[in-house]
Amino acid sequence: MKAIEINGKIKTYKRLPNKWDSEGTTIVNFNKLSDTEAEAYGFYNVVMPTYDSVTQQISNLHFDGSVFTYDVTDKVFTQTLEEAKETKKSEVKNRAGDLLKPTDWYVVRLAERAIEIPQDIKDERQAILDKSDAAELEIDALETIAEVLKYQIVLVE
Repeated sequence: MKAIEINGKIKTYKRLPNKWDSEGTTIVNFNKLSDTEAEAYGFYNVVMPTYDSVTQQISNLHFDGSVFTYDVTDKVFTQTLEEAKETKKSEVKNRAGDLLKPTDWYVVRLAERAIEIPQDIKDERQAILDKSDAAELEIDALETIAEVLKYQIVLVE
């Protein structure tokens, strides 16, 4: 990615434009210029800093003298730790529900007609429920909002 500052505003380009107007002259095949040649016209590389998108954000694209880059700042969370935990536990419940849905008819059949649930289905459902319960306990043990947001829900192998 390239960027140029024009009249105090930074404009980014995925790649150099095919044509570029410079001081009244149109340069054809501008996109074929080397980095050094493009820099002579004010186009510099945009360097994306390494950051944790869960807990940090990028802002303020600026020129640092050799490249354009962003500042990295910590995100301000609007949820409390308890609210974040409740949201994540709700995600666990929803995923468990989605995984149980295909076999729910066995449970209905048992309740309505007393037809037993096959053991492999019972085992599969119990494994989902056990992992769901364990995930909720793990979430409750987390100590920061960042840990909660980064928690990966795995209910099936």
